[in-house]
Amino acid sequence: MNKESKDMSSREQATGEPASLLIDQRISELGGWRGETLARMRALILEADPGITEEWKWRTPVWSHHGIVCTGESYTKVVKLTFARGAAVPDPSRLFNSSLQGNTRRAIDIHEGEKVDAGAFKALVKAAVARNNPPAKER
Repeated sequence: MNKESKDMSSREQATGEPASLLIDQRISELGGWRGETLARMRALILEADPGITEEWKWRTPVWSHHGIVCTGESYTKVVKLTFARGAAVPDPSRLFNSSLQGNTRRAIDIHEGEKVDAGAFKALVKAAVARNNPPAKER
């Protein structure tokens, strides 16, 4: 498999649809406060890192840059953003409020009516991307 095929397969589900369209569909299907919340958080993720890649894995929106940054799950009472390496990411604004006991992941649970501070969230996304970046090559 060449690099282009590999890149496309990671961004498309078995249906062949681009991940961004599948995420659009998921937001539309959710509707209401959950759809609005997922759409808002997606926009903040894309603003925080224009180089981020949207993927569709495990029937869930995934945002990656040199590895998974976070996933966007939706449940009846919560929209959950799970950061793959959240335990290693500084969180001075204390946005992480779920999955705090693990050694690797951390999550933000957003309930109906709650708003996440946009600036603090974008800083968290940038820190997660920086954590994923490969180390600079030694010269």
